Amino acid sequence: MQSLWEIKLEKYDNSQNRKYETIYTLANGYRGFRGVQDFSKKGECGNFIAGVFDKNDAQVTEIVNCQNPLVLNIYFDNEQLDIDNSEVLEFERNLNMKEGILYSKYLLKLQSRRIVKVEVEKFVSRNNVHRWAAKYKITPVNFSSKMFIENIIDGTVTNSSLDPFLKTKHFDVEDVLDLKPGIALKSITIDKKIRVIEATTLFSENPSGNIFIRRKFGRFGEVAREVYESFVKEGKEYIVVKYGVTYTSRDTKESIISKAKDELFNFIREGYESEKDKHIEYWNNLWDKIDIEIKGDDAAQRGLRFNLFQLSSSAYDGDDKVSIAAKALHGEGYKGHVFWDTEIFMLPFFIYTNPKVARALLMYRYNTLDGARKNAELNGYKGAQFPWESADDGIEVTPKWGFDYDGNPVRIWTGDEEFHINADIAFAIWEYYRATMDKDFLDNYGIEIILDTAKFWNSRLEYNKEKNRYEINKVIGPDEFHEHVNNNVYTNYLARWNMIKALQLVEMLKIENPVLLNKLCNKLGLSNADFEEWEKKIELIYIPMAKDGKLIEQFEGYFNLLDIPITEYDENGMPKWPDLKGYKLHDTQLIKQPDVVMLMLLLGDEFDLESKKINYEYYEKRTMHKSSLSPSMYSIMGLVVGDTHNSYKYFMKTIYTDLEDNQGNAALGLHAASTGGSWQSAVFGFGGLSIDHDEIPNINPWTPENWEELSYKINWRGSIIKVTVKQDKVEIFSDMDNEVKVYGNKYSIKQNQLLEVSRI
Repeated sequence: MQSLWEIKLEKYDNSQNRKYETIYTLANGYRGFRGVQDFSKKGECGNFIAGVFDKNDAQVTEIVNCQNPLVLNIYFDNEQLDIDNSEVLEFERNLNMKEGILYSKYLLKLQSRRIVKVEVEKFVSRNNVHRWAAKYKITPVNFSSKMFIENIIDGTVTNSSLDPFLKTKHFDVEDVLDLKPGIALKSITIDKKIRVIEATTLFSENPSGNIFIRRKFGRFGEVAREVYESFVKEGKEYIVVKYGVTYTSRDTKESIISKAKDELFNFIREGYESEKDKHIEYWNNLWDKIDIEIKGDDAAQRGLRFNLFQLSSSAYDGDDKVSIAAKALHGEGYKGHVFWDTEIFMLPFFIYTNPKVARALLMYRYNTLDGARKNAELNGYKGAQFPWESADDGIEVTPKWGFDYDGNPVRIWTGDEEFHINADIAFAIWEYYRATMDKDFLDNYGIEIILDTAKFWNSRLEYNKEKNRYEINKVIGPDEFHEHVNNNVYTNYLARWNMIKALQLVEMLKIENPVLLNKLCNKLGLSNADFEEWEKKIELIYIPMAKDGKLIEQFEGYFNLLDIPITEYDENGMPKWPDLKGYKLHDTQLIKQPDVVMLMLLLGDEFDLESKKINYEYYEKRTMHKSSLSPSMYSIMGLVVGDTHNSYKYFMKTIYTDLEDNQGNAALGLHAASTGGSWQSAVFGFGGLSIDHDEIPNINPWTPENWEELSYKINWRGSIIKVTVKQDKVEIFSDMDNEVKVYGNKYSIKQNQLLEVSRI
């Protein structure tokens, strides 16, 4: 029986290998290994190390698929263990999310009619991010023979290995080493000259001692190899452990060969079980912070934990020059680039569960601020323009061109027009500060970004003399079905918010720290004249609205577009394309994902309930959900406006985005924004958490009838608040004195005391 901590697969179908490589990815924020199927050559290996980017002859800079150290082949006499050419008698892969370990069991009948049982467990250490390991238990069921185990580091790996036109290699092999025992392969990236070393070895760890008779090392071009020979007897179990370590020149100024050798031998000395135990302990401590418990709905519980597991595996606080890519460390989709997904969808999870990681993710934006300034300069603007797609230095890396199925070039405009990311980052900085009161970050890093993005918006505003207003024209909002639009409400509203927040911070610094304000003004070329100019322009920024002032027009002219209803849905409950009646998609009111609804969620206090309801109902009927970012936002807003049935439906779509592959592209990597949306749907949605104008946590939960209990924890200004929603009451426990509002009523919670409020 599958527990609520397991993602189990019990049937083998190699046509699904790439999807399950994503689902069974093991990562620790420093690196990610795609969950390649053991003993199969069908799939797409992936070894992604955060921050290792390169361009070479690719269209743009992309994350490097580094040398693959996971290859392990088993032979009995001269017959290789190959799952795709064997009869699969038993099969199971099981991701234990509680422990962070992938367990697999195979019973295979080879073509020679030999039957072999193999059990495998793998982990990528959270205790020491440079370590990873796998343990193999091998049992020859009905035969005795020689056994050869081949340990390989493959340096022939390419990016886009399954695309003949885009395939490229981002590194050269510098050295192949015999560690006696063990092997190492050192590479260097083509453009960035980042060195990467993978070192690994096999140890026989059986109760009776070593089983290896002979060892042989070999270099085969760009492949390092060691092979071990032994003799195995029918019915007896043999244990082999594969130890691995990874270092890059980003990690240390020392020789990475020396670092890797020392680390590998220390790992061997300490032992597999010791590191595994520390890894499990790390996960247990982490789950204590991040877990959300749902009693009474096993499917929701398991699916939600999968999202929490993969999201928390995608970042750590040890490197503030990397962030989380749209596909995390799980695949090459979107070339490993960082989008607004991180700040708007993923960051809230870290802000409220692991603020140290949240700070590191925001520091990535500060550490790429010079690149953002260069983007603005190149485009004729002032201040900082953060890239729509970001790699390692903040320079825009969105591809300019793509190709349709027929090979025709298609212009990609998002890098030129999707400006709202500037305000998204500024908004995320304030959200982080509001929840943590991290004054050091705000003063030394955050305010500078908010001021420089406000400076950008001031230069981006266009004055319409005829209508006496400031506009932002020729943009793309979150809804990417409509390009080159004028006055997208999400963009205009958040640009205005960004400028207002900058001025508020200026006023704060005038009182609290005028020396810092003077320093920032000197650095950014700002003065009181600029602040006065911003204040005047803010009042005239145009926000498209309907005549009654309640229904907000997504962008100027949107209501004049063709209104084509959505009438059919696929097996996953996702909308099917309606007949466009010969029109182009951008000529219709169909949208990819919600602009207006998202705006009302981010700035909830600025819109009344009636406005939220009217806009939710209007745009929900026109949304195609062709982005995995979309369902979670409708889940949360549905709960706000009382559409509880659809909220649960959208929640389940969100948490099963990858597990059920309802976007059809899980093979390309994790839908990382959706994992963040899953947490938001559970906590901001069903858990009812919001922060009001008075900066007091509000808790207004709603749960489905079959949910016996929902509980979660949040980090609020250094305290831990636990919320438990039962069918008849809400319980709130805080480890410090706190104020909260529950169903609109204010309560004071004393340290380590329980507050109980009856459900409405």
